[in-house]
Amino acid sequence: MTTLTNPGLSSGEVAERVAKGLVNSVPPRSGRTTWDIVRANVFTRINFLLMVLFALTISTGSWANALFGVLVVFNAGVGMVEELRAKRTLDNLAVVGEGRPKVRRDGQVVQLAREGIVLDDVIEVGPGDQIVVDGRLVEASHLELDESLLTGESDPVEKSPGQEVMSGSHVVAGAGAFRATRIGADSYANKLTAQANRFALTKSELQGGINVILRIITWLLIPVGLATVWVQWTRGGTWQQIILRMVGALVPMVPEGLVFLTSLAFAAAVIRLGRKSVLVQELPAVEGLAKVDVVCADKTGTLTENGLRFGELIALDGADEASARAVLAQFAAADIAPNASMLSIKDALPLDGPPWEAVALAPFSSARQWSGVSFAGQGSVAGAEADAPRGGWSNWCLGAPDVLAPAQSQAARRAERIGATGRRVLLLARAELRVDDDAAPGPVQPVALVVLEQRVRPEARQTLAYFASQQVAVKVISGDNAASVGAVLESLGVEAGEVVDARELPDDPNAFADAVDSHSVFGRVTPEQKRLMVAALQARGHNVAMTGDGVNDVLAIKDADLGVAMGSGAEATRAVAQVVLLDDSFATLPSVVAEGRRVLGNIERVANFFLTKTMYSILLALLVVVARIKYPFMPIHASVVGWFTIGIPAFILAMAPNTERARPGFLRRVLNFGIPAGVVVGAVVFASYQLVRAGAGDPVGDLQASSAALVTLLMGAAWVMVVNSRPYRWWKIAMIVGCVGLCCLVYAVPMVLPTCPVLCSGDCLGVGYLFMIDPTNPTMMWTGVWMGALCAGLIEALWWIVGRATGEPRRIWDAA
Repeated sequence: MTTLTNPGLSSGEVAERVAKGLVNSVPPRSGRTTWDIVRANVFTRINFLLMVLFALTISTGSWANALFGVLVVFNAGVGMVEELRAKRTLDNLAVVGEGRPKVRRDGQVVQLAREGIVLDDVIEVGPGDQIVVDGRLVEASHLELDESLLTGESDPVEKSPGQEVMSGSHVVAGAGAFRATRIGADSYANKLTAQANRFALTKSELQGGINVILRIITWLLIPVGLATVWVQWTRGGTWQQIILRMVGALVPMVPEGLVFLTSLAFAAAVIRLGRKSVLVQELPAVEGLAKVDVVCADKTGTLTENGLRFGELIALDGADEASARAVLAQFAAADIAPNASMLSIKDALPLDGPPWEAVALAPFSSARQWSGVSFAGQGSVAGAEADAPRGGWSNWCLGAPDVLAPAQSQAARRAERIGATGRRVLLLARAELRVDDDAAPGPVQPVALVVLEQRVRPEARQTLAYFASQQVAVKVISGDNAASVGAVLESLGVEAGEVVDARELPDDPNAFADAVDSHSVFGRVTPEQKRLMVAALQARGHNVAMTGDGVNDVLAIKDADLGVAMGSGAEATRAVAQVVLLDDSFATLPSVVAEGRRVLGNIERVANFFLTKTMYSILLALLVVVARIKYPFMPIHASVVGWFTIGIPAFILAMAPNTERARPGFLRRVLNFGIPAGVVVGAVVFASYQLVRAGAGDPVGDLQASSAALVTLLMGAAWVMVVNSRPYRWWKIAMIVGCVGLCCLVYAVPMVLPTCPVLCSGDCLGVGYLFMIDPTNPTMMWTGVWMGALCAGLIEALWWIVGRATGEPRRIWDAA
């Protein structure tokens, strides 16, 4: 469209519509408002339960025992801060990554943000552009839309003026302009494309497993909790003592940190990736790439840079090179929606004279692999037939040599030899039929080979080597010539093996899947074949990531387990991908893999901590109910165990590096260890308490018995931390030593201050009173220590037994 037949709205008309609210209002880019984040972190069932217990504890006047409330505030505060930071990161990156529609205003074409569109705006579109609002076409030139995101049909649909276009579709070929008829909440855009930028913990194996754990815990907690309340209420004592022992039993049953640390790990991963110009549009994508074992990469834009450079023009069959250059320059000038190849030709071959009259155009389509122009009485080339075959026009095609030329022709063989060097080769040919004929191009006469040079991304070699070292298979699937694709791989130092021409792949689904699974490089792959390849690999049990930047990658990216788009790629491609590499750097992918492994592996460790704690708390409470005795621990004891053996190490491990490859079966592995470990700790602690309470009979003796049983609990819980921190690195050893040292400090201070009256009315500030610990009875304390050693030994044995039974690797030290 060289002239604007429809100038669009005037500034006054735009202002009138803005005043009426007829603007394209879109949801927040991150999908969550600030209030949504505050509500999700503060107003939860777990927080409600803990705050009720906190209020009951405060009513007794024992502020020391209410310290667990600090953890509730800390969890909610840190969770909100990290998620708000993640929201801000996503919002800022989304502004960079999203497309800016071309809108006609006052007879000029301007690029606006999506929310700048108003009702009745005229919007121009070309190849790769997404239809961002619903509208009706006012202009169309060979316009083809892919409506697969709306209808599921992958075949492009030809559109003409007067027809409707729907948001969520994208342009495959041609160009056009449409008038916006439905915007904002009335269009499909808010339901489809805005979903891509949502910050939400949507369904995933990790989140699903944690939800199952929480459901199991909830059903166990309710009856055990009620029974505990009844038994403690009937054992006598002041109402303050009853409440404190009841709260002491209930608080450790609640896995308050599990959901918090999961959300925190995801949010921190988003922030870290954002600093590397990676836009994570769906949080499970962080988890997803950790599981990927096959990466399907489109060569162009992924392994090679988007920009092409015109190399040379080789005349064929005696054609005059200067005349062929003139035709090629006119061809490029006539293309109303040039792709990357045509742009490189257009930049290198400017017009030398007035443009020729184009009577018919056939825009490039990845399905037919060629484009064409019919000129009115122009386009003769010395050495080739000078006159148009019929109708007073000359017909020219530019496309893949192996599509336009016969397989054994000189042009095809020469193009294949050049393509084997890694360069892109196009054939300029004269056609018998006018290019808009249904049977076009018909018989063609090769005139010249157009050689375009591809620039290999400098980081591609290192990235491919990384994936190879991580046992992640890389399959290069491209629409280009198979030999050319193989040459690019070899230039990167990758053994390509047999390069497969996708046109020769079998039709039988099983044979097709075998070929895809056993080969690594494919050329001449159609968009539908890319989609079938992804499905075939998934059917063979692979977790597949698909990277790409073009419209022809959309279907495969949409169907893959993880879609990765380049930031400079087509808008439609970015919209359906879960991860967008805004700097177009393929080298960023290893960072995303590392973040996925960090999140998935570390949350599994954290889940072991909290499930074990909840299980031993429930079992201990249940045994106390059966024995009808006082609960051994106060809320402050639960806080000490929670801080020094669970909270601090779990927080450190959740944020730590983790390069272990993700494996399926998260829930099974967590339950395999967490439940028996909790049973072991709960049973041994109860036995320890029963042994030492036999020598108690007064308040001081009861406190000494609780202090001894707490030693057993601390040692057992600490050894759960020890085994779940493996394989060890220096910082993990430092973490373990620090946490164990803090546990010892809790007992050491009362030994230094033996005169501190641990049962005083509240005016003493000694740590012994603060933590309600009396370690002055050596017989009880040594009993607690020996039982703690037994508990640690059983946890160690359990760790090895579970590993052997499940086939999970067991390593003490990290070789790195």
